[in-house]
Amino acid sequence: MPLVNFFTRYAIVSMPEDKDSLARSFRYLQETVRRSGPAAAASYTLIGAIILLGGLLLGLIVGFYDLAKTVFGKGAAPGASDE
Repeated sequence: MPLVNFFTRYAIVSMPEDKDSLARSFRYLQETVRRSGPAAAASYTLIGAIILLGGLLLGLIVGFYDLAKTVFGKGAAPGASDE
């Protein structure tokens, strides 16, 4: 019986309570998220700029293609007569 008491007593002392370990984990997670905020904001800005510039570039290409089609006569409206 003394051996059981020895292991039980030290196991209880060395094992953290669930509430304490869970609260500590949440604090570490919150601190990590708070410290990573500037890096996350910079990456979102970079990704947004790339998407915006990609859309702008694609819009310019399609616009100039349509303009060239219209100017060189390949995009004439159907039913229009050449008089």
